[in-house]
Amino acid sequence: MRWFLVDTIDQLILGDFAVGTKTYADTEPFFQDHFPNFPVVPGVLIMESLAQISGKLIGYTVRTDRGDWPFPILSMMNRVKFRKFIPPNTCITLETKIKVLKDESALVDVRAKVAGKVHAQAEQLFVFNSVPLEEGESERLEELERTELLRLWKDCPEHHS
Repeated sequence: MRWFLVDTIDQLILGDFAVGTKTYADTEPFFQDHFPNFPVVPGVLIMESLAQISGKLIGYTVRTDRGDWPFPILSMMNRVKFRKFIPPNTCITLETKIKVLKDESALVDVRAKVAGKVHAQAEQLFVFNSVPLEEGESERLEELERTELLRLWKDCPEHHS
């Protein structure tokens, strides 16, 4: 099962930063328990949304720079802060900026904003390609990532090359 926790990518500058959005609808089943009569987006989902947009930035950057498509895996988070609750049906702006990009890892700063104000932030560390992929897996992974990028960039035709 794949979780698609980014709705759009609005900006992506290779090797630098990306900006996108995610809105969690009030019909999501987790809002019944998180929390009754006071629904808020779970912090873990906010961090995963930020990790997913970061993974797209890292993957597309590495693909363009060195020719292979990595599969960035969130390995660690530092300095995680949740500043304000985010209710359902709120458009969350997802921001990620690459701090360090190495052959098999990347460090990014991420922020989740609502109406221009930071509601959550962290430093996320990703690892990738530490284990060689099996025959054909690299091509399958690249096709999945290309398809997902096209879905996220549906309103940005200049990115469809």
